[in-house]
Parts: sequence; structure tokens; C-alpha cells
Amino acid sequence: MKELSLNILDIAKNSTAAGASLIEISLLTDERGILTLTIRDNGCGMSEETLKRVSDPFYTTRTTRKVGMGIPLLRLAAESTGGTLSLVSSTDPANHGTTVTATFDTGHIDFVPVGDVVSSLVTLIGGDPDRDFVFSDRSPSRSVFLDTRELREVLGEVSLGEYEVLAWIKAYLLDQYRPAST
Repeated sequence: MKELSLNILDIAKNSTAAGASLIEISLLTDERGILTLTIRDNGCGMSEETLKRVSDPFYTTRTTRKVGMGIPLLRLAAESTGGTLSLVSSTDPANHGTTVTATFDTGHIDFVPVGDVVSSLVTLIGGDPDRDFVFSDRSPSRSVFLDTRELREVLGEVSLGEYEVLAWIKAYLLDQYRPAST
């Protein structure tokens, strides 16, 4: 994929397909330029067999196509920069879910840009307005945060999928990405 935001969209959609009610997406860039992307959910989790095979592009649990490229492409993007990808998953009813963690060297020539993460988030929220998303993007120069559970407290019965709500979420996130005025 040409942008990490598309990987985020793909992996998070897998989380919704796994029945997750909460999906946490974190981008953390340290002072050395190492970006850690973490996507954590409380979905049904993957069996040990599925976890072993999920990095194979010719393995998928979907019935609509015969290949599953999300994890293999994310792994390729990370490893191309000298980074890593790890998957942890549990089907234990008391502690189920999956965590995908990928690291990237943002200074590496093969680092793909993060891309339009705001649009990816708005798409995720609009497509699954009954699920909760927690997003953070932190680096030495910025701190962006959104928790849809906080929005629900304010909005009450108003759906997060309403056009006006999604437009506000987009503007709120974009405002956080704008450089501070001096």
C-alpha cells in the first residue's frame, strides 16, 4: 500500500469483522524517528493456527476472495525500513482480542508516508458508528487524540455516523494536526 493510513484502515476493518467493540490505534514516533504503530482490539481473537498463517498472503478467512494481503503488506512495509511486525492474539473469553504492532524507521528511504490518517479514521467511525475507537498520534512535535467514548457521553443518543458528527470529528482531528501559531 502507498500509505500507512490504508494499512490502518484495512487492519482496523479486520478488527470490526472480528466483533471488536473497542479498537485502539496508536502512532508513536520517538526522537530518533522510529514510528511504532499499534492496533489493538477486543474482538474474538485468532486461534494459534490462524495466528501462524495470517502472514501468508494466500491465507484468508474471508469467503469473498482467496488472498489476504493486509498483514503481509504491513510486514513488508515495516521490514523494508529495518522495522518489525508482531502479532499477539487470544481467544480466551476473559481476555480476548488481537494486537498488531509494527515499527518503522521514518528516515529510511523505503518508509512509506503515513498518509491521510484522518480520512481513514472518519471512514472507520462512519462505517461502524456503534463501535468505539481510541486514536492517538504522538511525536516530539505533536499530540493528537480522539476517544469516541468521550464523544458518546456528550452526544447522548446522536449517532457518530451522522454527517455533522463525522464532519466535526474530521475538523477536530485536522485542527490538532495544524502547527501551533507563534
